[in-house]
Amino acid sequence: QVQLVESGGGLVQAGGSLRLSCAASGRTFTGYAMGWFRQAPGKEREFVAAISWTGGSTNYVDSVKGRFTISRDNTKNTVYLQMNSLKPGDTAVYYCAATRLGGRAVATFGTREHEYWGQGTQVTVSS
Repeated sequence: QVQLVESGGGLVQAGGSLRLSCAASGRTFTGYAMGWFRQAPGKEREFVAAISWTGGSTNYVDSVKGRFTISRDNTKNTVYLQMNSLKPGDTAVYYCAATRLGGRAVATFGTREHEYWGQGTQVTVSS
């Protein structure tokens, strides 16, 4: 059974940092791009960041550029989202997703259907 399990969420003050992790299991994820989405209460789900299988290509929504960094460790089947300079507007449930996708196509990750999703982890940023 394929699973994506997110962790690392929590409550943090504005300006603080969190690191989210998404551990994948249940199959080989060779060739899979992985990424993060978020959904705030009353809002639609929003793409945040994505990374190619090799880590050589990344993509971010403009609102997090310079503050968030996505990375992955394929030996651990895990993708990370380092979030710095957090703002109250970053408050949301953060979801991990994975899809078999070529390197350059990671630029389209935010608009594609995805094969696998995690259950989400809550991030709350207080002002």
